[in-house]
Amino acid sequence: MSQLPAPSAQFAVPVPVIGPQFCAPYEVTLAIVRRVLKVMDGNFVVTDVNGAVIFRVSQRIISLRSRRVLLDGAGNPVVTLRGKITTVHDRWRVYRGESVEESDLIFSVKRTSMVQLRVKLNVFLANNTNEEVGDFRVEANFSESSCVVYTGQSSSEVAKMEQNKTVRSVLFGKDHFNVKINRNIDHAFIVALVVILDAIPSQLAIARSIFEIAVGS
Repeated sequence: MSQLPAPSAQFAVPVPVIGPQFCAPYEVTLAIVRRVLKVMDGNFVVTDVNGAVIFRVSQRIISLRSRRVLLDGAGNPVVTLRGKITTVHDRWRVYRGESVEESDLIFSVKRTSMVQLRVKLNVFLANNTNEEVGDFRVEANFSESSCVVYTGQSSSEVAKMEQNKTVRSVLFGKDHFNVKINRNIDHAFIVALVVILDAIPSQLAIARSIFEIAVGS
């Protein structure tokens, strides 16, 4: 089992899941803009409170496998997110840079439940090989477009995302979200979790369609 600081709403020392450069000694607020009608490259942009682009997402979907790359504001790859989607569970593996080599694995994510519009994800760091208890977990409510990231199986929140609806966003076909991340928490890691969460509904729809075609044939 990986060693993390004791569960707390605020960590006294940085928790660099992806890298120490993404940990700030203060609360970080990020804005995510997702273009509703654009489902390939460029649909997902993350900015700071001043509007500067911090991350972008490049994605490719092939059948039941999805590959997305989280880029920094300069277009450099931060992590590659690789998912295999089934009608039972989602499983995502996140690697450093553009690698998909096992030696570059940072963490993996498994969807443990989806009841109607609610979903729960368990997050396992690479050295948590037995995966008996997740190092983090994500609980989301799709109907409210919100999610919370917790440490382990505790009730301690480390990040929270909520949708910010405006008339402008509706008119221009965009979803706007605000993500508040506690101090010393790796904000690239939190954004990667949000990207995975964003992929689940569309990937489940693809899985169901392929299953229905297979059954029908």
